[in-house]
Amino acid sequence: MTAVVLPLKFQVGARTLWSIPRRLVRVPQALADVLEPRAIQLPLLDDTADGILVTSLPEARIAAVAAQAPDLLAFVRQRYTRYFADLTGGFDAYFGSMSSGTRSGLKRKAKKLATRCGGTLDIRAYRTPDELAVFHPLARAVSELTYQEVLLGSGLPDSPVFVRTMLAAAAADAVRAWLLFVDGRAVAYLYCPAEGDTLRYDYLGHDPEVANWSVGSVLQIEAMRALFAEGRFARFDFTEGEGQHKRQFATGGVECVDLMLLRPTLANRAAIAALSGFDAAMALAKRATKKMRAEALVRRLRRR
Repeated sequence: MTAVVLPLKFQVGARTLWSIPRRLVRVPQALADVLEPRAIQLPLLDDTADGILVTSLPEARIAAVAAQAPDLLAFVRQRYTRYFADLTGGFDAYFGSMSSGTRSGLKRKAKKLATRCGGTLDIRAYRTPDELAVFHPLARAVSELTYQEVLLGSGLPDSPVFVRTMLAAAAADAVRAWLLFVDGRAVAYLYCPAEGDTLRYDYLGHDPEVANWSVGSVLQIEAMRALFAEGRFARFDFTEGEGQHKRQFATGGVECVDLMLLRPTLANRAAIAALSGFDAAMALAKRATKKMRAEALVRRLRRR
């Protein structure tokens, strides 16, 4: 494995205030590794690497992995739930497992959007190389408008390498993609490559002009309906990180961390101290904000 420059970000929400670059060897864990833990073989570091970043490591395995590298500084960068959906049952059972409020909300959103589109949702699926060649430029036009690309630089890639990889995956029946159209124009996309019998949630985005129509949620539930009907995949992996969208459509999750293992240099010790202090300050600010909101709500209720 080769070390690459990865920024250690100081973030407030989606906004990065500043970052510290470090050359890290990334060791990602696939969903199968998370659900059925296997021994992790940490890579040897060359002289140019600052350390290792293990992503989606189940919390219960932190000590065991850190013990493999006693000469490195172990630091948990973030905690989150690795969400997934079981696709082995029927769609009705999956949909029925959601809360009544979620079900009624999704039905209402789909009906509202269908009415806007003349009575029928216009969602198109793509899986073959020829179909993905049509999908990509249409999805790219949407991606250029999304906050994922504008703010985070994480929209659907347009590099020749990505396109070649996409078409090769399509030729191997290892990708599924969807576009949602309004008035004949693509306004939302979902792109999911496969790892064996697991489909991975890699890229989702929508035109912010149609955000009020809940196009992302409608596209996701219709994609799930199609996957259950197809029966080709056993799981849908919502990958690293959290969010309401992932929680809403998942059937389960595993508590995970991103674990950094850094060389014990003065620069790395300073970086860890700065990140720890910043994260603690942000957590304190969040708790204070929640408390103030709760107190304001109590005051409003008392006035009634």
